[in-house]
Amino acid sequence: MTPLVKLLQAGILACFSVTCLAKPTIISNAKGYTLTNSGALIQFSHIAFDNGKILDIGDQSLINQFPNSRIIDANQKTLIPGLIDAHGHLLGLGATLLQVDVREDKSAIETAKHVSDYAKQNPQLAWVTGRGWNQVLWPGKAFPTAQQIDEYINETPVWLERVDGHAGWANSKALEIANITKDTIDPPGGKILRDEQGNPTGVLIDTAMYMLEKHLPKADKVFYQASLDAATEHLLSLGITSMHDAGISQSVYDFYQQKASANELKVRIYAMLAATDPQLSSMLEKGYVTDPSDFLSIRSVKVYGDGALGSRGAALFEGYADAPGNKGLLVTQESQLKSLFELILGHKFQLNYHAIGDRANRLALDQFAQTFKSIGGKNLRNRVEHAQVISLDDIPRFKQLSIIPAMQPTHATSDMNMAEDRVGKERLRGAYAWRRFVEQGTPIALGSDFPVELANPFYGIHAAVTRQDRNNMPQNGWIPSQALTIVETIKGFTIDAAYAAHQEDVLGGLTPGKWADFIIVDQDIFNVSPQDLWKTQVLETWVAGEPVFK
Repeated sequence: MTPLVKLLQAGILACFSVTCLAKPTIISNAKGYTLTNSGALIQFSHIAFDNGKILDIGDQSLINQFPNSRIIDANQKTLIPGLIDAHGHLLGLGATLLQVDVREDKSAIETAKHVSDYAKQNPQLAWVTGRGWNQVLWPGKAFPTAQQIDEYINETPVWLERVDGHAGWANSKALEIANITKDTIDPPGGKILRDEQGNPTGVLIDTAMYMLEKHLPKADKVFYQASLDAATEHLLSLGITSMHDAGISQSVYDFYQQKASANELKVRIYAMLAATDPQLSSMLEKGYVTDPSDFLSIRSVKVYGDGALGSRGAALFEGYADAPGNKGLLVTQESQLKSLFELILGHKFQLNYHAIGDRANRLALDQFAQTFKSIGGKNLRNRVEHAQVISLDDIPRFKQLSIIPAMQPTHATSDMNMAEDRVGKERLRGAYAWRRFVEQGTPIALGSDFPVELANPFYGIHAAVTRQDRNNMPQNGWIPSQALTIVETIKGFTIDAAYAAHQEDVLGGLTPGKWADFIIVDQDIFNVSPQDLWKTQVLETWVAGEPVFK
């Protein structure tokens, strides 16, 4: 027997043992819902898929249409498309799951005690790192100090990021290692909080954080892998099958490509290059990164406009209502925008600009308009990430310039306890203004900004529909005129999120030809009381026609 005949025989046996005998799968007896690309809601009871993609949806006639299928009874459970989080930080989530989480601590002292206990349980750590504090929720609402940590842990450096990632809290040991002293000058776009004598208090805002973070142990592939594994497991358990990773470095860019090439990604990633990375130009020169299985797509860049509202770093036209002399910070200076926009849009990469304050949003819109006139790029589905506090006159410009707002519903319900304090009632008219965008025909890509907020998408769905926290307060919702319907909200977490990533033909719904990414949940979210939406539990998650969580 010749080698060629042996090879052909081996191929035939392999075909019969695996691929050629594979049967389509039909999930039957489901309460199925999906949206078309135009946003129409479709209901179905049966869904057929094969080789990872949807064959058809419909009723029990699909069983006759695909007679050799494997049938799985959904027992009248609700089946919807896998949810897309349009703005998160994948490895940041994983890192948070692997370090001390102080989100639930009720004061600076309680946080310091928690960190001390964590350090004692992990004596091998050269640095103690964590995330989640929010002084707005503490008695007195004052920023914490290094001395508060020093009382409990002073020999090991400590660095705790604020919940929004736009400020950090260090102990004195960490400040010493970073050589941050009374004489250290605030960097452009950042601020070192100081006491009355000018000494650093321990809190660093926005770009000032980099002065300390460069001294942290460097993340390596082992840490990336551990973070990826932790984040992937968490997201799949919550029904998130795809996410938009808002700002990655070159090392993560390389890591993701290695994982995709080895078919080791389990959650789909639409990654944005960080405009701050020194290697941005070289990554742009390499062009788009694509994956035949659509687990990785890199064709966008995140530009960092301003800071966050909670740390008073969002860039405003007028001073903060509760700090009149402070107008916030620009992380990327206005003078840098023209060249940066031309670099990114000139390479045909989508540009996604972080803007929370009204000034930052205006700067983004103005620069988009100018760059479109000079070199084009309007068709790239460019985005403003957060689009949080906006002048009413600027909202129509999003549609005029074809800019997609990527917004996070739980930011509204988390910020409602301090937003009016920060900007006053008048400026809130254009803040967290989801309905204003929907009514003018602008698609909204919805997400959570995890780990800033909890990743559970049903918390965001509940917040979007009710404008309430998970205690269903305030009673009638916070600025309820801007609430979305359940269909509009699911559209934002599925087809509009896919559209914002140029992926609406393969993701975001369960129509024929798209990937079979879907979840089965314990209640009918289209008919349950809106106040109960956040309680939804994921029973099963499927990606590319394979069960990945149950």
